[in-house]
Amino acid sequence: MEDYKELKRMLRQQVLEQLTMMQNQSDQVVRELIDEAICGSEELLLQSLMTRKRLREEVFYSIRGLDVLQALVDDNTITEIMINGPDAIFIEREGRLYKLDMAFESREKLIDIIQQIVAGCNRTVNEANPIVDARLSGGARVNIVMNPVALNGPVVTIRRFPDKPITIQDLIDRQSISAQMAELLEKLVKAKYNIFISGGTGAGKTTFLNVLSGFIPEDERIITIEDSAELQLQGLGNLVRLETRNGNVDGCKEIRIRDLIKTSLRMRPDRIIVGEVRGEEAADMITCMNCGLEGSMCTGHANSAADMLDRLENMILMAKEVPLSSIRRQMSSGLDVLIHLGRLRDKSRKVLEVLEVLGSEDDRVLLHSLYRFQERGERKGCIQGEFVKEGELVNVEKLERAGISLA
Repeated sequence: MEDYKELKRMLRQQVLEQLTMMQNQSDQVVRELIDEAICGSEELLLQSLMTRKRLREEVFYSIRGLDVLQALVDDNTITEIMINGPDAIFIEREGRLYKLDMAFESREKLIDIIQQIVAGCNRTVNEANPIVDARLSGGARVNIVMNPVALNGPVVTIRRFPDKPITIQDLIDRQSISAQMAELLEKLVKAKYNIFISGGTGAGKTTFLNVLSGFIPEDERIITIEDSAELQLQGLGNLVRLETRNGNVDGCKEIRIRDLIKTSLRMRPDRIIVGEVRGEEAADMITCMNCGLEGSMCTGHANSAADMLDRLENMILMAKEVPLSSIRRQMSSGLDVLIHLGRLRDKSRKVLEVLEVLGSEDDRVLLHSLYRFQERGERKGCIQGEFVKEGELVNVEKLERAGISLA
């Protein structure tokens, strides 16, 4: 491994020396310089063809890409990339974790790549601001934790999303949802029901939100609000994407989700979609849903739909001191449907619950179950079960106003 690292360092240095004497060279020229350097080195020519091909790609990516990360980012079978310092790289493929036999040539090189990533989306990360969320040009979500918070070196976690947007039919084929449930949700989105999607980490909330957005009529004006832009809404011509900004020592003011929600109301939206609520912005989102902005959607972390309501209460209390009874009335009035997603022990993702919010009674939000996934056992490591219909939709006023029939 050390010999390979030295060969890579030597080849990279030789190519960089050539590039310093040139200006604005294309990727093709860089590849040709790498090939010339390999052919001109007796030591490199003694290596196997596989080793030379690997060196060629890795040196190119170290100059014009994300170094050893580039091949992983380009691999559409990988869903998560985890870097625990320069010498420990893990990936998730088909729900399982694997440690890779690769590493960055140095800690400094990993830090250079991190700075390249954050600069690409106008973010900063350093010892004074050691935690940052960013994104890659292809839409992958990036979380970075640096010293002094990360004790074993810079930690980078990259969540890749499918290159081809997932459709509702894909979810049906994967048995993540039933055709009957999909048909109902399509009608609810078109009729502008306010929908909240909950689930744990990796349950597929963002993907499911993307899928539901595919049912939004093309003539509507949609505003998305996110900490780090990762939604991939398709087929919407009048789409505005807003992203938060961190404050920094140069005087740039922090722009929070709360700020973006408030300003979005002056942008004539038909719907607002918030990628995820984590704090005080929950109060603003519920207020929007209660003030005539129908058809809005957002996601949040929770173990169940009922737990999501509890979390929303706590988040709203962070923003303003009002009686719980008032908060619950606001929530029951603003929210129409809760969808809870889960990642099961066989690594499959499913819609576990679809519930309707019926209102509040005795200071309690009333939930009415429409569908639930009922587990029936396990076969060959795969969970068996079915989606059970538990009730009919009660509040059909929006469907009627939209001229949509449940039948």
